[in-house]
Amino acid sequence: METIILVFVAGLITAIATGIGALPFFFIDDFSDRWNVGLWGIASGIMVTVSVFGLIDEGLASASGGFPTMMVGGLLAGVVLVEVGDRVLDRVDIGDDAEHDHDEPTVSDDTKAVQTDGGSHAHDDHALEAKAVAQGNPKTLLLILGILTIHSFPEGVAVGVSFAELGMDGGLPVLGFSIPILAVFMTIAISIHNIPEGTAIAIPMRAMGLSNWRMVGAAIFSSLPQPIGAVIAYAFVSWAHSFLPFGFGFAAGAMVYLVATEFIPEAIETGSDLPNHGYRELAVGFGVGVLAMLPLVTL
Repeated sequence: METIILVFVAGLITAIATGIGALPFFFIDDFSDRWNVGLWGIASGIMVTVSVFGLIDEGLASASGGFPTMMVGGLLAGVVLVEVGDRVLDRVDIGDDAEHDHDEPTVSDDTKAVQTDGGSHAHDDHALEAKAVAQGNPKTLLLILGILTIHSFPEGVAVGVSFAELGMDGGLPVLGFSIPILAVFMTIAISIHNIPEGTAIAIPMRAMGLSNWRMVGAAIFSSLPQPIGAVIAYAFVSWAHSFLPFGFGFAAGAMVYLVATEFIPEAIETGSDLPNHGYRELAVGFGVGVLAMLPLVTL
């Protein structure tokens, strides 16, 4: 039970980090697109580095000789889950049936247009959540939580799988536990990624006039599936240790695919009005993320 609580707390830390992304709005009315694109780049560089040199490396090491079939299967499964989740989100419209109180913020027509036509999913996800929070309808919020589970569950899985060797020699001693170094890096990496995610979630809420603390709460709410996913993944790989290569592959495949299909498109869309469309800020941020994490995960 103590180890389950520890893994849950690690996942909860990543969720709370999402709320940090909304904190700048306590002090400023707008958030620089250049800064936001750079943060997305840093988060993407960190996630790719930890996935390739951390999760995949561990998956190869845990494969029992020969071609790592199970790990490759996990990679493909992670990609499939993210793609299926995106397709589900494409078909979701929370509609306008929820009851509105007279004092609640008005949702703009742009925010109501939450379905996509094959473009970036990220802004539409944020519009969905912003609309749900503005309405405050319990049924709508429950639907949004289900959608967010599809979106952020793989990140929680990455945290849970990284704790697979909890208690083994060579870990970092914390509160009497020997925590795997990969678990520390993965928790930090997901947390860093969640900061610009929280900012992106808060932007449409700011436009609706929601309070600062409501934006912070909504940002944290968006990542609540992560500690749940972390516990489920950790319990599974601990119970069925032979599936560990699959778990590492699954987390790595989902993370890299998320970077390619969500993080980077989000950054490009955010920087569309910048010189060179923000590609320079994205590239610099990505390089900083790689250089910051690479020496650590290759120790």
